[in-house]
Amino acid sequence: MAMIDPPAAEEQPYGAFAPKPFLARIISRTRAAPDNFLGRKSAYALRRIGLRSLEGTPVDIDALGAKMRLYPDGNVCEKRVLFTPQYFDPIEREMLASRLRDGFTFIDIGANIGAYSLFVAAQAGRGARILAVEPQPEIFARLAFNIAQNPFGTVKAVACALADKPGELTLFIDTVNRGESSVRILNSSNAKAIKVPAMTLLSLVQGEGYERIDAIKLDVEGAEDIILEPFLRDAPPSLWPGFIIIEDSRQRWQSDLAGLLTRNGYKLVGQTRLNLLFERKRA
Repeated sequence: MAMIDPPAAEEQPYGAFAPKPFLARIISRTRAAPDNFLGRKSAYALRRIGLRSLEGTPVDIDALGAKMRLYPDGNVCEKRVLFTPQYFDPIEREMLASRLRDGFTFIDIGANIGAYSLFVAAQAGRGARILAVEPQPEIFARLAFNIAQNPFGTVKAVACALADKPGELTLFIDTVNRGESSVRILNSSNAKAIKVPAMTLLSLVQGEGYERIDAIKLDVEGAEDIILEPFLRDAPPSLWPGFIIIEDSRQRWQSDLAGLLTRNGYKLVGQTRLNLLFERKRA
């Protein structure tokens, strides 16, 4: 089977790339694997077999409560969501789900193909408002496609980067793992640079007419500080998010972002292998 170009694949209706029986059996087994050493070892071995059988083609499947078309070759996020969604940030998603309420507002920065956004949409009901922000053109097309396959009507995709000032910036694309792309220079021989539009988080929020943000997720490969610092400086506290999931990039941040959050009333309520979780009680 030949590799299918993503733009050509997106012209096909959802279901055109339903998993064949052999792959479906592998996916069923990897998704049923327990979260322990032996379970993960078995799931990852089967996942390698499943990836080889795909030969670069996408898969149409339900994951995290939503319909998605996933391209697991070249994007770790899509690989995890396809084969082992039970291992995809389970603590983060559980804590996020426990904070849902009527009219929930969520901003997904570095949305990738929409796993977090669609998970929240599936859980939060029709009163939610969700912004999925993704600057990579090819990944944004996948994100938009996935949003369109679902009936939620609560997710809006935004094709831009967020930064400390508006304009245009250079985004370094990691072609081996699209989820590692960043406005920070990558230490990878596989990176290519493109120009993308940028705006500040505050201008995005104000432009969308948000009066509060219940939760926010930032996964932008070390550039979280250049988004959050100016926002906390310039935005009124009424707009500060109540709950934050932020990629743990303390080795790459140019300032003490965790300390800044603590000084502004946030408490570290969780820490996983990949992320820090902060919460601020509203007055």
